[in-house]
Amino acid sequence: MYGPDGFYRRPEGPAGHFRTSVHASPLFATAVARLLCRVDELLGRPARLDFVDMAAGRGELAAGVLAALPAETASRARVRAVEIAGRPPGLDRRIAWEAAPPQEVTGLLFANEWLDNVPVEAAETDAAGVVRRVEVRRDGAERLGAPVTGEDAAWLARWWPLPAEQGLRAEIGRPRDAVWAAAASRVRRGVAVAVDYAHTARTRPPFGTLTGFKEGRETAPVPDGACDITAHVALDACAAALPGARLCTQREALHALGITGARPSPALASARPAEYVRALARAGEAAELTAPDGLGGFGWLVRPVGVPDSLTGGTGAADPG
Repeated sequence: MYGPDGFYRRPEGPAGHFRTSVHASPLFATAVARLLCRVDELLGRPARLDFVDMAAGRGELAAGVLAALPAETASRARVRAVEIAGRPPGLDRRIAWEAAPPQEVTGLLFANEWLDNVPVEAAETDAAGVVRRVEVRRDGAERLGAPVTGEDAAWLARWWPLPAEQGLRAEIGRPRDAVWAAAASRVRRGVAVAVDYAHTARTRPPFGTLTGFKEGRETAPVPDGACDITAHVALDACAAALPGARLCTQREALHALGITGARPSPALASARPAEYVRALARAGEAAELTAPDGLGGFGWLVRPVGVPDSLTGGTGAADPG
């Protein structure tokens, strides 16, 4: 997918194939900028405020957050877009483009739809009730391979146990737990956030979630680099990988950041019609971002480090340093 002609190297970028919250409305970047400002206040307005955009795509979120920051905050902000694909032309020069997150972060590390693209192995129960790895060819053809053993079997037993019923599937999320823990642990003071379409132990789908996306449509997950390959994230398992994290929905998080979808007063229509139309458009965008059966149902994994919870005001994890 990241090869010379792979899906993520194409000129149109991910936005040419699917919409994330970042692409749906600039209000999402506004909300993240508000979160960064809250973190800034809790940190006592440090001389350098980090904002790290994991899996930055073409830098849309990093650019939107930088544009939404107050001038004084922007002057102290060190914005880094972390992405394997090359830097897009025309990106704001103030945004650093890097292949890995910095070793230490004081501020906000934000991973929007990153973990769903971290590769995982699929497992399936065979006719004898044995959980086996699913092997796949380049053309998408599948077969069952060796039994799942060791740490992967332990992960399934803890987070996604499969009954002895033929055809039931799971995705082994252990690699995602590891990369989340590695990235989030780089926050020395501040907050780490992962946002993704997710499930928890009570809502595991019986046949897994592995799928592909191409040109705005769901497609077979063929590993030839021509489409996006993705699977929902077991965010509860990721949360347990580091202490002090909590889960909420995007709807809850954005409401806490002032993005509610409330319609403007009808009185504004007659008093200031142009302003009313703009406010109505923003309300429609906010409604899409917070819809419970859509983007609003995404999971937010929030881990404060050395500061109170910037969404609720609760106490965060102790500074690991």
